[in-house]
Amino acid sequence: MGYFRTAILLAAMTALFMGIGYLIGGQTGMVIAFLVAAAMNLFAYWNSDRVVLSMYGAREVDERAAPELYGLVRRLASDAGLPMPKVYIMDNPQPNAFATGRNPEHAAVAVTTGLLERLNRDELAGVLAHELGHVKHRDTLTMTITATLAGAISMLANFGFYFGGSRNNDGVGPIGGLLLVILAPIAAALVQFGISRGREYEADRIGAEISKRPLSLASALRKISSAAEQIPNPPAERNPASAHLFIVNPLSGARMDNLFSTHPNVENRIARLDEIAARMGQAAGVETLEPPARASGPWASPQQGGWRRRGPWGQT
Repeated sequence: MGYFRTAILLAAMTALFMGIGYLIGGQTGMVIAFLVAAAMNLFAYWNSDRVVLSMYGAREVDERAAPELYGLVRRLASDAGLPMPKVYIMDNPQPNAFATGRNPEHAAVAVTTGLLERLNRDELAGVLAHELGHVKHRDTLTMTITATLAGAISMLANFGFYFGGSRNNDGVGPIGGLLLVILAPIAAALVQFGISRGREYEADRIGAEISKRPLSLASALRKISSAAEQIPNPPAERNPASAHLFIVNPLSGARMDNLFSTHPNVENRIARLDEIAARMGQAAGVETLEPPARASGPWASPQQGGWRRRGPWGQT
């Protein structure tokens, strides 16, 4: 099913790319756009994860550099029956996270420094389990290809605005160019919306099953959503086509535009997690969460005063 969704996505994005090429340069433009789209699809399949990680300045860490974080990811991946993904940290004060990679064997999980500073261990485990849920459900290829091609469509639309020509030479003309700049990114976004919202609910469900702590994930979502409305994420604002990758929408204007949000409402997600917790025999509001201890670094080891070792993720 994952490969079928990816094929539909590639076809839709390629058709949109070709349509914009036709508006800019007629049949010749459509052919050129098709060739460019084919090359980009191939590039995105093999390299889109690296592009996205580079876009956010993510740096890979290992067990020596981030023992608590790395160990937590390793344990959750083992519980989920997944290969150990690569682990990345983004120097960004907004608490957030995403997963990427073309398949579980080439997956990566990236978290911001803001996430590590604001969440306790149980909440962090819930977030990481959510991202591993995307990996297990094979969403990551679709997510990263969408981010790459949606950004390319916006760039092509801007190109059409400046070089679309006039009506006499099969170009879109100045008014058409302006409409292209406005409507093409919206069309690309609609393709994203078609796969994004249900995918987040499913990753929440799988993440709750992996971590066994749906209430911790719910608490994390509440914290991340609240902070994301106050703390900007400059790389995401510069590259809005990649916003759907994150566990919570990183764009500052997301709260004002629920209709076109790439993510479902956080309160709805929390309500579903409460239902999952009830089925697991966990009462909403009962679980107590310990705040993280401050340390010399936000991902410091326990010996340096990092997360307090508590609960099933604190066993040594």
